[in-house]
Amino acid sequence: MGEPWQLEAQLPGRDVRLKAVAGGGLLADLSPFLPQDASVLFLVTSPPLWELYGEVLVKALQKRGFPVGKGFLPDGEAAKNPESLANLYEEALAVGLDREGLLLALGGGTVLDAAGFMASTYLRGIRSIYLPSTLLSQVDAALGGKTAINLPKGKNLVGTFYWPEGILCDVRLLRSLPARLFAEGMAEAIKHGLISGAPYYDIPLEGRTKLLRREEESLQALVAGSLAIKGAIVLEDPWEKGKRRHLNLGHTVAHALEAAAGYGAFSHGEAVAMGLVAEGQLALRVGTGWSAAEQKGLLERLQAWSLPTGLPRDLLPKLPAFWQRDKKKHHGRLRWVLPMHPGALQERDDLPDGEVLKILEEVAT
Repeated sequence: MGEPWQLEAQLPGRDVRLKAVAGGGLLADLSPFLPQDASVLFLVTSPPLWELYGEVLVKALQKRGFPVGKGFLPDGEAAKNPESLANLYEEALAVGLDREGLLLALGGGTVLDAAGFMASTYLRGIRSIYLPSTLLSQVDAALGGKTAINLPKGKNLVGTFYWPEGILCDVRLLRSLPARLFAEGMAEAIKHGLISGAPYYDIPLEGRTKLLRREEESLQALVAGSLAIKGAIVLEDPWEKGKRRHLNLGHTVAHALEAAAGYGAFSHGEAVAMGLVAEGQLALRVGTGWSAAEQKGLLERLQAWSLPTGLPRDLLPKLPAFWQRDKKKHHGRLRWVLPMHPGALQERDDLPDGEVLKILEEVAT
């Protein structure tokens, strides 16, 4: 295996330096990536990941002379609620985590969202490093500076923009990832390919065999490619005032589906897959230039990874109530991000809910 892929850049207009690394075996020795002046390290993870990696990681860090404490979050969207955060704050105080300390977040997207929110609010902000453990978090959730927790009325309604000091994607963690969790990460990778176009858009089909075998070189190329695509957009628009909205492709429907079904009924990646199909169908019917052949190609990429492509019909009437709370509304109008063709997107704010629902009926099951 070659050298890890790295991205280092200064965010425009802020004293924030972005560093992301993708490679094999990074978790074996984190010391080169850690600030040596950290007073205390505080590891936030889930109990299953603690059993797999956390205890060994903490012992290795302690041998290097770092004081280390730990706090747990539940798996899934349950991690992203105020009660879970309140417990973490108490545990951090108990181990003496101060403003010179560092939070290490080991987990998937929900753990990173919640732990990042903690880092941004504890003592009004402390340093953090993300250790994403799933494909979805490595290709997407870890990079972007967004943190959030959920409220009963919607997903990610309380959050901050707060950047970690580093994002270390150890692709060897993906070898033991269950097929369903790997597939949900592919949904976000397909989204990035739809945003960027070829050659990345072709990886889910052309590289499928090697990815199914979890070949390290292919995993690194997949993760690095997504980070490069998302990183370029984030650096151009770090505070989501313009082009960064394109990263929400598929997510207007996806977030509404997750909320309407009850968090946990679908994985985030499964909801994104259905959202991409839905918003592709919208693009096809409202005339962005997206073609039936391109919609078929999108379906082929998603179905190659056994991702769902049909919207649950019984949930359709419930969706508008949730997407009308979407954070991307502008002057009271909902912005849809729709594909024109792979590599080009269009924003539309002229689509009434009734028209949208009628079109979505075409991809409902």
